[in-house]
Amino acid sequence: MNSLNRRTFLKGTLLSATALSLPARLRAAADGANGDIRIAIIGFNGRGLDHIDNYLKLKGVRIVALCDVDSNVLEKGAAQLKAKGQEVATYQDVRKLLENKEIDAVSIATPNHWHSLAAIWAIQAGKDVYVEKPVSHNVWEGRQLVKAADAHQRIVQMGVQSRSGAGLASALEWVNAGNLGKLKYARGLCYKRRASIGKTDGPTAIAAGIDYDIWCGPAPKKELTRAKLHYDWHWVWDTGNGDLGNQGIHQMDIARRFTGEQALSPKVFSIGGRVGYVDDAETPNSLIVFHDYEKAPLIFEVRGLPEKTNSKEMDKYRGASVGVIAQYEGGHILCPNYNDAFAFDKDGKEIKKFSKTADSPIDSENHYENFIKAVRSRKTADLHGKILDGHISSALCHTGNISHRLGKKLAPDAIAEKIKGNPEAADSFNRLAAHLDANGVDIKNEQLALGEFLKMDPATERFVDNPQADQLLTREYRAPFIVPEKV
Repeated sequence: MNSLNRRTFLKGTLLSATALSLPARLRAAADGANGDIRIAIIGFNGRGLDHIDNYLKLKGVRIVALCDVDSNVLEKGAAQLKAKGQEVATYQDVRKLLENKEIDAVSIATPNHWHSLAAIWAIQAGKDVYVEKPVSHNVWEGRQLVKAADAHQRIVQMGVQSRSGAGLASALEWVNAGNLGKLKYARGLCYKRRASIGKTDGPTAIAAGIDYDIWCGPAPKKELTRAKLHYDWHWVWDTGNGDLGNQGIHQMDIARRFTGEQALSPKVFSIGGRVGYVDDAETPNSLIVFHDYEKAPLIFEVRGLPEKTNSKEMDKYRGASVGVIAQYEGGHILCPNYNDAFAFDKDGKEIKKFSKTADSPIDSENHYENFIKAVRSRKTADLHGKILDGHISSALCHTGNISHRLGKKLAPDAIAEKIKGNPEAADSFNRLAAHLDANGVDIKNEQLALGEFLKMDPATERFVDNPQADQLLTREYRAPFIVPEKV
């Protein structure tokens, strides 16, 4: 063999050996830039339908598997994809799905209590992950998810779509350049109608076709004590995080971006309760959370009742019902959705609108497309919604809920006395009291809880001298659905 042929032979042999040692998704990339990313959707009775719709629109992406604990949902989803020319494997058990070597990435839209565990298991199985918000059900497992992504070098996108909002990115760039001066506070709003889920007389039967053991997963396996299994899990602590961790996580993340904070708040307290009706739910429908960062506070407000009794409309605060207001010395920014933002001067006059343009700091408003881009590039830096950001913003919801769960019901005058030195908290409380009064709720009788005033060490993500609060940073996991200590 002459030297030229020998070099050619060795080069080809090394390339072949390298290609065979790569994961399937990288072998596809080596074979051609247009190799399909093979994706599985885990949980699609609600939010997961949006995942399916969006991946179907992306070139070079193929949905190859579906997973749902409800066999009726599973069969219907598979039939709908088959009608569109896509045959998929189906699974009720996520563990079986993750054994499939022909899956490159998973997209998770299960109930909250499954988010971190499913994502960590997928990462350990060598899959890339898109995981819905909140990325965790508690603070500890969210940090474990961050560690797993780093340890296994997987691409993990958190499902907060505003991270791919080009107009919002432009607004952040503009205010960070000093155009409105110093930030005074960021206030997130989740004023979203949530009616009573009703009151049952006893346990509700689990519908045929649902694997209830897997549905419960890491949560305690209890009798169902509400009318519906699906969706209303949001309002029960074992599986959900209330509207703070449902819709509110979107606005919590946006508000945190305006503060620039990259850790949990050193102090947090709350005011709220579930008022206006009595039902089988546990989480508050009216809540204020005050994250006391040193530079500027992050305040969050949840309202599930309408603007007044029998109204179909919701309250608005400075132009938004579900949105964020970032108040600066020289004016404020209003973010009424996931993409656009508006700047106002001190007098309330609109001075600038931010939406997607050729000069936007980011190039996409499609969050799923951004995920696929990063899966192909293998660069975490390409992700708009990094998992660390997902963890921090989700954990801010969790610590607010912990304060509430440890709180005590008080008369309104007693609450006002406790916060009288905090003008922004007092403003939130006074407006909440007026809102509840308009809904016929007398908080002198139907009292709100003043949450525990908690201090946290952001470096360790543990509370200071409060073992009771620390217990709520994690949970007792139900075997075999245990978030691993070693990821």
